[in-house]
Amino acid sequence: MATVPTISAAQQNGAALRQLAFAAMGTKCRIQYATAENARAGAFEREALAWVQAFEAKYSRFRNDSLISRINAAAGRHWTEIDADMEGLLKLCDTLHLITRGVLDPTSLPLLRLWDYKAVSPVVPAPGQIAAASQLVGWSKVQRTPGRIFLPHAGMALDFGGFGKEYAVDIVAQIAVNHGIDNVLVDFGHDLRALGRPAPQPCWHIGLEDPRIPGSSAGSLGITGKGVASSGDYLRCFTINGRRYGHIIDPRTGWPVANGCTQVTVVADTCLHAGVLSTTAFILGIKEGVDYIQGFPGAEGLIISTQARAQTRGFFKYEVAA
Repeated sequence: MATVPTISAAQQNGAALRQLAFAAMGTKCRIQYATAENARAGAFEREALAWVQAFEAKYSRFRNDSLISRINAAAGRHWTEIDADMEGLLKLCDTLHLITRGVLDPTSLPLLRLWDYKAVSPVVPAPGQIAAASQLVGWSKVQRTPGRIFLPHAGMALDFGGFGKEYAVDIVAQIAVNHGIDNVLVDFGHDLRALGRPAPQPCWHIGLEDPRIPGSSAGSLGITGKGVASSGDYLRCFTINGRRYGHIIDPRTGWPVANGCTQVTVVADTCLHAGVLSTTAFILGIKEGVDYIQGFPGAEGLIISTQARAQTRGFFKYEVAA
């Protein structure tokens, strides 16, 4: 994990706003926070970076020596011993799978590998390939006993990519609070947790990307004490014979989502909740997705499709006038 600390203009001018930027979990990460104490800042940054580095080393499927990779390599062969931290994340998977109606399934990796939008020459899998990969997907198939886990079929694989980055954002925000830092914005690849405010502003301003013109702004949100996450398939996708195939796969069908949605943004009490809700709503579609978000206390959302724009009743509270 390469780290590139940077100092904001506000700090250079004598204010207490600091910034730490680094790369982790396959994305750009940035933490902005306020403290006048160098010792406090140093202690927070060291703990935050160490925690992120350890989390990635343990749970990234892209590292052959990670616990996730060892579990996946043992699929269909033998049980793998796990510790209390992994037990906790697996219990979280139980909850997320339940509240998302099976849309978030940590065993979906065989399908993600099949629909490889990063390939030099992406292809649409044959129906038989999709059916075979789907047979390896299903959270209920995973076998667990205290301290052990077993994926019973060769080719099964776990992936925490559906919630891991958002989970990490919340943990780092809590690390800041533990160090007495109450004004902090944690941004890991545009999955955010905003606490307090950057004085003298009343809140943190979060830009909304325009899915029609990636890289440009379509407005902004004023956030404090909340998490924000967006899901979209307008960047990570491939097109064959005029049809676009996005990277978000519906594990219930085995196919990329094709309901017209291009972007879902959710504001919730935590970044984890915001991320899970935004992905689920994206898969459910504009009508069912809005209803789904509104069913969670403290959550508000905006769904943009190729034909329409819909939002929950209270989303306007966070929109900042241009």
